[in-house]
Order: sequence, then structure tokens, then C-alpha cells
Amino acid sequence: MISTEVIADCYVDSVRLLEASRAMREAPGVDWAWALMATPANLEALAAEGLAQGLGDASANDLVLAVRASSGVAAGEQLDAALQEGRRVLFEVAGPADDAGAAADGPRPASLDDALAEAPGTNVAIVSVPGPYAALEAHKALTRGLDVLLFSDNVPLADEIELKRRARSLGRLVMGPGAGTASLGGVGLGFSNRVAPGPVGVVAAAGTGAQEAMALLDRWGSGVTHVIGVGGRDLSEQVGGLMCEAALEALDRHDGTELTLLVSKPPAPAVAERLLGRPRRKPVVAALIGLERPVATAPGVAVCNTLEQGVVEALARLGCSGRDPVGSIDAEGARLCASLDGQRRRLVGLFSGGTLAYEAMTIVSRHIGPVFSNTPLEAGWALPAPPGAHVCLDMGEEEYTVGRPHPMIDPEARLEALRDHGSDPTVAAVLLDVVIGDGAHQDPASMLAPAAAEIVASGAAVVAYVLGTDRDPQGFEQQRSIMREAGCVVAETNARAALAAAALVNRDPALVHHDLAISLTA
Repeated sequence: MISTEVIADCYVDSVRLLEASRAMREAPGVDWAWALMATPANLEALAAEGLAQGLGDASANDLVLAVRASSGVAAGEQLDAALQEGRRVLFEVAGPADDAGAAADGPRPASLDDALAEAPGTNVAIVSVPGPYAALEAHKALTRGLDVLLFSDNVPLADEIELKRRARSLGRLVMGPGAGTASLGGVGLGFSNRVAPGPVGVVAAAGTGAQEAMALLDRWGSGVTHVIGVGGRDLSEQVGGLMCEAALEALDRHDGTELTLLVSKPPAPAVAERLLGRPRRKPVVAALIGLERPVATAPGVAVCNTLEQGVVEALARLGCSGRDPVGSIDAEGARLCASLDGQRRRLVGLFSGGTLAYEAMTIVSRHIGPVFSNTPLEAGWALPAPPGAHVCLDMGEEEYTVGRPHPMIDPEARLEALRDHGSDPTVAAVLLDVVIGDGAHQDPASMLAPAAAEIVASGAAVVAYVLGTDRDPQGFEQQRSIMREAGCVVAETNARAALAAAALVNRDPALVHHDLAISLTA
């Protein structure tokens, strides 16, 4: 039984749509639900789910709530209750007035100017509109003297370059596009973790890369001043690191920041040498994930190629030591290596975090060979994978999120993949990330653990990494305990999880201790 509701001329940003989708899906009796804007691509996805009836002439400016429930006497009431919950999440009024003077009730501001009139002390605008319109809204914010977190995807490259050049001329930041994570002055934006204040500033061209860095810094006894996400294309040759350079300069001037940690996939070589070859007042550690060739750097700049080693190096330069990223998985890993069936020789990675997937692939491919993926390290490793090949999927990519919330918000899509891959008798290890924090599912481990337990019972191993902190609302240790109780090997970092999975494939427990401290400073 299905029900759809169209609310004409009502634009809602993607973050709120994801929240409403999750709320409706969690309503009693609901099998499937989605809050969406009626773009052509979204309407096609609705039709594929059998939910296209009742939409009339809905267009991209119209909001759609769609719900499917199990048939039965109460199904109609369940649909109505789920739609009501979706409307509540989307349209609840603002909370109590804050120090900036926001209204306690009444309609939300209809424009940027209205919002600034209500909160004149605002200095950051979050832009989350469809890509073709995002640049215009970001320009409006820059004109009004605001820094911009550009959450939107699908912003044309030319628009990004123009925005960032203008921001540089104005002394402002444009974080993004596709900047899903930031933390400014202790306030998390987008997907973020709750961390202690501390001396490290983070500049990141990678969302879950930023989260891994800030979480490890917190868990290993330090903390952060700011986390500035600059978007995945910023360090490309075309964009030229415009916002990365601005962020590095800002943190170098910031009184509370003693060291800056840069997190990214390998930048364009000329961009890397320009940014890292420039002398700065404070030390810089660059964690350039998967980088193979040394980079010429200025004094005080260190370069490494995993997130774990970037944090270890940063802490060492601040005088912290004694961190043990290996943790206590040795005995369990050795037992599993000895117990796996001989025909189990394949690795399957199922990730919600794209940067975590990328880091895992760069590490395991050094030990087990090519890993095929929807986001491959090399062109020849693109899907479809040949029979018997290792596979690692970034399930946050668009092909897995059409008609579904992001897997960090709703683990359902990964549950299907877990069951499909876990039943394969050639799989030795399944590698998972469990990302917690603000914006993520309220209890992802409890969702994933039953399927993981089924895989373990079938004779394969599951290696899990929980990205988060003790301050996160889901409870870091609680999430780890749930995965352990399901029979998973739970690693201390994403890098160690990758090494543990490679150890299981190769039946070599010593790989867990592999030294990641590779110097890439020329």
C-alpha cells in the first residue's frame, strides 16, 4: 500500500530532506519512504519503486513525500502517521530565541536578507540547494560579508573557480562544493563529530577524512580549533587550491592553532608543491592519502600518506606520544587467519565514507593486489569486477543513493549488499565502516550487526571500524561493543581495519603491525 503527497512550490534543502526521509522510514509499519524534490531523475526513481501515481504535473520546484507500508488493516493509518512525521520534521518552527535574536516562533525567513535581519551577528551561510542554483546563492552570501559552507553537489567547475577567486579577493572562505563536514569554533556543520577543543586546525578536501582526523585527535588526547572543508576538487590543477591556501593562511594566523593538519587525496603535483613549499609560522602535517612520490616542502612541513599516520605525526610534533593504533586485535586476527576455509580468498569492502574507502583501497592493494571499485584507484580496476576479484564499494556515491538517503543516515542499502556479498563462499573478509556523530544514524551498529553476525556464522570474517568519539550521541564504545558482540574484528583506525582485512586474505596476522610511517618529504 502506498501514499504520496505533493506540496507545490516548496523547496527544501537536501539535509532536511534526508532527515525527513529517515523519520518516515522509521515510522511503524513503513517499508520504504522518501522526501524529495520532484526533479526528473527523482521522478524516474519513484517510478522504479512503483510510487509514481498521484504526482500529477509535479516539477522540480515541488516537494514530494512518498511512503510504502505493508498491506493490512492498519496500513492506511501507518501511511498517514509516517507522512505526518515527515511534515513535522520538514516544517517545525524555530526553537527558542538565541543570543543572535532568532524568533522563537512564526515562519522561517524567506530570504537571506530576512535571516540576517533576524540574526545580524551571523558570519557563515550554509548553502544546500540544487547545483545549478548554488553558485548564485553563494555569491549572495559573499556579497553580504559571509563565509560560505557550500553543501551542494553538482556545481559546475567554472562556477566553483569563479566563487573561490571572488572569495579570495574578499578575504572570505567558500567551503565546498560538496563540503559535507566542517567544525568552526566547536560548532559542527553537516556530518560532524563532537570533539574536544585543542591545538590542531584541520583543512580537508575529504569529508570522512576530516571526520577521521578530528575523531582520532580527540580519542588520542588532543583536540581541534577548526575543521575547514574545502571540497574535493579544490586541490585539482583547475581550481589550484584556492580555498586550501586561504584556510592554511587563516589557521597560520589563528592564535589558538599550534599546528595545521591537511587531509586530502593526492593533489595536483604543482598545487601540492606550491602549498607545501611555502614557509609558514606554524608546523603543517599533510596526510595525502595514497601518495606515492615525495613532495618538496618548506621547513616545518611533513607529508605522509594515511590518515592514521597524519594524526600520529601531528601529535608527535605537539609533544604527544604513546599512541597504539594497532589496539588489541592480534589474538582474534590470528585465530581467524587459522580458521578460515581455504577457498575463502576474497576481500569485499562496503563503505559509507568515500575517503575511508579510498584509504582502505590504497592500503590493501599493496598487499593483496588490484581492488575493483565504483571509485577505482586505477582505470583498469573499475567495475564490473572479474570473477574472484577483490571488490570495495563506496556506497555513498550517487548510484547507490538515488531514491535512498545516504548510507551514513540510513544503513538499509548496505544491509542488502552485506547479505548479497556475505553469502559468497569465496569471501574471506568483509570490511565495514560505522560512522557516528551528528547527522549520522542514531544507532548504525545495531542495524548492521545482525547481518554481520550472519556472515561470521557462515565462516567469513567481518572487520569493522567505528569512526567517532565518546562525545558523539550514539556512544563510541557502545557502537564498538555491538559490533564485537556480533563477532566482528573491531579495529582502532580505518587504516588498521584495512590491514586486518588484508591479513585475513593473506593468512598473515603480522600485517596488522605493518609500519605506515612512510616519509614522503623530499
